[in-house]
Amino acid sequence: MSGRQHAERLWNNIVALGGRRIAALGLIGLVVFLSVGLGALYLSRPAQETLYTGLSREDVGRIGGVLKDANIPFDVAADGASVLVAYGHTAQARMLLAEKGLPQSSKSGYELFNDLGSLGMTSFMQEVTRVRALEGEIARTIQGMKGVRAARVHIVLPDRGSFRRDQQPPSASVVVRTEPADDVSGAQSIRHLVASAVPGMKPDRVTVIGTDGALILSGDEANTAATGKMASLEKTLGREVQDNIRRTLTPYLGVGNFEVSVAARLNTDKTVQNETIYNPDQRVERSTRAVRETENAQNRASQRPTTAQQNLPDQRVRSDGNDTSSNETQKREDLTNYEISTKTIQTVSDGYAIRQLSVAVLVNRSRLAALAGPEGGKAAIDAQIAEIEQLIGSAAGFNKERGDNVKVAAVGFVNDGQALEPVAPLSLTDVLLRQSATLINAATILLVAGLLIWFGLRPAMRAILAIPAAEQEQVAALAAGGLDPDGTPAGALTGPAASGLPELAAPAAATGVAGLIEDLADKLNRSPQKRLEQMIEADEEQAAQILKRWLLREEAA
Repeated sequence: MSGRQHAERLWNNIVALGGRRIAALGLIGLVVFLSVGLGALYLSRPAQETLYTGLSREDVGRIGGVLKDANIPFDVAADGASVLVAYGHTAQARMLLAEKGLPQSSKSGYELFNDLGSLGMTSFMQEVTRVRALEGEIARTIQGMKGVRAARVHIVLPDRGSFRRDQQPPSASVVVRTEPADDVSGAQSIRHLVASAVPGMKPDRVTVIGTDGALILSGDEANTAATGKMASLEKTLGREVQDNIRRTLTPYLGVGNFEVSVAARLNTDKTVQNETIYNPDQRVERSTRAVRETENAQNRASQRPTTAQQNLPDQRVRSDGNDTSSNETQKREDLTNYEISTKTIQTVSDGYAIRQLSVAVLVNRSRLAALAGPEGGKAAIDAQIAEIEQLIGSAAGFNKERGDNVKVAAVGFVNDGQALEPVAPLSLTDVLLRQSATLINAATILLVAGLLIWFGLRPAMRAILAIPAAEQEQVAALAAGGLDPDGTPAGALTGPAASGLPELAAPAAATGVAGLIEDLADKLNRSPQKRLEQMIEADEEQAAQILKRWLLREEAA
């Protein structure tokens, strides 16, 4: 049979039911659907729903106190930042908290301007609101960083004076709560973020503080930055040395058979070294000066001798004792200036130097004994320890002159160096216990649906499809092979019986008639023509007798 014939048969059966029965069936189906849906919704709804998330500890405490006073059941999530209330109490709780002004979140940003009117606003109020909005927006951005649980920002924007020579620059302070608490890796990023968000602010004017009161970063770089830098470098260097040692010992001892601890002390002092070198072998004449002087001098001294004749008039005294001298001087001076080759070297060291390394390694004794074998004793274990010390020294860059020390000790491990056992999967019983609530809800929904169908839909279908008493008598007479009291053949399908037959519960008197009745019961939703054809095919003689009786009744009429 083709699909079209099936569709036609289905449509004929639906039409044969009648408008009243179709409406009743639709109403019953709608009631069953709504009952099952509402029951499933009621049983599957959560016991609690989220009221607020992302709250601070202070807001959680205040909200809990208000809900407790109002006798509204509530709970706090495991993260400590969410509040849960019983299902159906969300609207009431939010209205109550809004009346109390909760949550009092200090993370308000530019939405502060949404509730402010321009009428009556002074310039001071506008400036304060602008600073508050800027602080809230920066705090939100900081809280979005990895590892930051909460943040609070304070910004100081000084007033600019018209007649001031020196203007005070803006500054800020940030309080952060990190997870874990000693994570300070993002402090420098927070400082630059705040400095970039505020006009005219420099990074050294931003102070970062932890919630435990520890100073993370401040403007005094000379006192705090060097210490933080050294601590960070020591941790990094120690971690690198540990990794090198682990990569060296893991193939030899195996995972879990040794533990390494490294302590590094560094020197982060800044060193400036100046060096000047003179090379006398490499010289160049810069200037030359030559001076030549010649001096020639002659002296003669004529003096009269002192005698008695000098006192006599007109007496001439002869001077024969004159002194004569002659002097000749020559001077020569040569001056040459040379440029001597020089070399100046300036070395600036702003890094760090390892002052001392201390390495301690614990080795599982049972592992060493297994490597030594049954014949090896204490001497074999000591030889292995000495070999391990050499490997550690090579991996860590051991320097004896620097004062480094390496200590290796063989001890018995508690778990004998075995790796942690994997967690066993949950058994079927544990899974069922954890899903018991879901299973109970599902079973309840199925039970409600089954009860509705059994006690509601089934009786309604029987009542709708019930057969009138007259039709039942005709079917019983047809089964017995007799006539009705008025002479009408019992097998005549007239009146309501022509549109549909019920289930036949009466026993059949003859095999042929019983088979015909059973076939009619199976095909009760078919058209009258089909049923007549089936009656003729089932028993032609009986059908002929029925037709004869119809004809006789018409002639008598």
